Amino acid sequence: MAHSYTPGLTVTDQTVVRRVRQLPLQGTVLVKEGDLVLATQSVARAELPGKVYPLNLANQLGAAPNEIKDYLVKREGETVHKDEVLAENKPFFKWLKTEIRSPVTGTVESISTVTGQVLLREPPRVLDLLAYVDGLVVEVRSQQGVTIECACSLVQGIFGIGGEAYGQIVMAVEAPDCPLTPDRLMVEMKGKVVVGGSFLSAETMAKAKEVGVAGLVVGGIHDQDLRALLGYDLGVAITGSEQVGFTLILTEGFGAIPMAAKTFAVLSSHAGAMASISGATQIRAGVIRPEIIIPLKEGQQAGRRSVQVTREGIQPGDLVRIIRDPLFGKIGRVSALPSELRKIPTESEVRVLEVRFDDGSTVVVPRANIEVIEGA
Repeated sequence: MAHSYTPGLTVTDQTVVRRVRQLPLQGTVLVKEGDLVLATQSVARAELPGKVYPLNLANQLGAAPNEIKDYLVKREGETVHKDEVLAENKPFFKWLKTEIRSPVTGTVESISTVTGQVLLREPPRVLDLLAYVDGLVVEVRSQQGVTIECACSLVQGIFGIGGEAYGQIVMAVEAPDCPLTPDRLMVEMKGKVVVGGSFLSAETMAKAKEVGVAGLVVGGIHDQDLRALLGYDLGVAITGSEQVGFTLILTEGFGAIPMAAKTFAVLSSHAGAMASISGATQIRAGVIRPEIIIPLKEGQQAGRRSVQVTREGIQPGDLVRIIRDPLFGKIGRVSALPSELRKIPTESEVRVLEVRFDDGSTVVVPRANIEVIEGA
């Protein structure tokens, strides 16, 4: 039997996720398979090559390129310190002497007798790859990275910016339809993951940056406020590398949209717990969703199940969110899946489904206009 593809996001109290931690270049893996690791623990390390500084010694010394080795004080591969003499000439009269000093601390990478240039390279920068989540190392890839398995509560968002962060969950509002205002952000929220309700204003984001929160999780914001925060328009690309002072995750979308009751309930039940968050989002092929991962303690891990399950299409009873106007953001359950095609206002014939809301009302919408909230 054929099934239509339905996009979905996960909001669940208990699941098991695996996160691949990969170095950008070959390095050293610091843990072994079977080790328990913490989110802030380094699991692999690599040395990123330092910056290269070219110096045209032939021009500066007034010498032919094939003669520069005669003037060098330092040789290829040797260490040189900033302002240390790198090369000098030896004129008959002392006051005509020219000294070329190194602009950086590093090593002499190469000497060219063809161009007369010397390349200096700064010391390598050590890159520590953190585990990101508390969990068990289930796979080690030599010189590359590891895979970590974590029993957790998982909340995926619609959109996010900013990289990976780690902090304690703090509920700043009492209800999912309550906006997060500047006065709700306290000094003691520094370094914490602050959960709001329906909306986040530009003033609140400015206050969050001032306080130094690790992350903000809310239902929605205005797109012009996001543009003002970033200083530019986001294109269709992957996010997560933005440097705005905190990680921002939207659970519902753009505009003032109350956070889904289940999402708010899951986050509220873990107030005070430590969480790993990531704002990385990709809306093209190979979808990446922003996420809040809350590791479960040993006694909370009953009924563990993997999040990597294969769905066989949408089913009656599934919790869904409508993702097109005029009902954008509304959440309900699938009450019927008519098999026949229906004509919509554009005169296209499409597959539809019936959604029942909490107030008992129903609506028929194209299947392409909803997404499944998995784990519900």
